[in-house]
Amino acid sequence: MTAERVEMIRERLTNNLHPTELDIVDESARHAGHAGAASGGGHFIVNISASVFKDKTLIQRHRLVYDAVDDIMHSEIHALSIQAKTPDES
Repeated sequence: MTAERVEMIRERLTNNLHPTELDIVDESARHAGHAGAASGGGHFIVNISASVFKDKTLIQRHRLVYDAVDDIMHSEIHALSIQAKTPDES
């Protein structure tokens, strides 16, 4: 299931933000026994570089990422750590 979740996240971020770089790390196993793990949601780290982040604040960048995965938040995703940069910042 975890590979499927990573692919769900990758698909949504790619389709919505058109990243030049995208790395998704599934840390769900490190959170076994955590309340979020009990509810079935996974823990992920997203490192993404996309032109759409240009001239955006950190909060605006994170909002774009959260908006892209909104339909699977709280079901497939419990926690999301985000590093969002422009291609120039990478």
